[in-house]
Amino acid sequence: MEVWTIQKLLNWITEYLTRQTVDSPRLSAELLLCHVLGFQRIELYTLYDHVVQQPQLGRLHELVKRAGQHEPIGYLVGRCEFYSLPLKVTPDCLIPRPETELLVEKAIDFLRGIKDPSSMLDLCTGSGCIAAAVAKNCKEIRVVATDISEAALAVAAENIKKHDLEKQVTLLCGDLFDPIVAGLDRSPFDLIVSNPPYVSDAEYEKLAPNVKDHEPKTALCGGKDGLDFCRRIVEKCGDFLKSDGALMLEIGFSQGPAVRNQLEETGLFTEIAILQDAARHDRIVVGRR
Repeated sequence: MEVWTIQKLLNWITEYLTRQTVDSPRLSAELLLCHVLGFQRIELYTLYDHVVQQPQLGRLHELVKRAGQHEPIGYLVGRCEFYSLPLKVTPDCLIPRPETELLVEKAIDFLRGIKDPSSMLDLCTGSGCIAAAVAKNCKEIRVVATDISEAALAVAAENIKKHDLEKQVTLLCGDLFDPIVAGLDRSPFDLIVSNPPYVSDAEYEKLAPNVKDHEPKTALCGGKDGLDFCRRIVEKCGDFLKSDGALMLEIGFSQGPAVRNQLEETGLFTEIAILQDAARHDRIVVGRR
């Protein structure tokens, strides 16, 4: 009977996922092993010679097979890390991307840089990753986060509870600003942020299988040009934003000029900037009143 140590499994799974063209095969192998064994990543290397036996081998085999078929690792293990926070994820919400951490970073910088900030609105919150990360780093901020998907909000609620942010973060179900209108005691927000669906119809058809076949289409697709949600947010944001507030939107790499034009046409903003991510792609549009 073949003996499978952690080292042997790591090497075999990495090679297999590489052949299947899975992104980040070594990291994926580590995450799958940690999930099945209940280990931290560092323990995979301090316990290299640990022998893995049944039933763990069987569970691992099934997960590796699914990963090789491009099912996202985050969904397989039920969690991911975002802005140094461990978060639950399920197929009801998008898996947070590293690029979105730029939006969080800029939101935190803005809130810390203004006098007496009090509130932020997070539209299309999904897993609650942006709301949780900002609230965790800005203890004085009250965050309202909305999403049209009740299933996604259930995931967000677990993440907010996990990080003891229930007193700071309020989750509301509804389409963009709709849940806010019902709350007559809501005052304007210092900051409105959103990572809305912004994939165009044509781009959606070309997405990688691990995204197109597994992540929720409603959280990805923004219409023919990908900008349907951006338009709606920009059109209504003035009713919910303080006179010295800011709007921050995550966008697709080719959408910067179009979204800048949308903000300019409102006449609300004195400053508009397009920020690039680590790959030097346009990623965030910022408008300041």
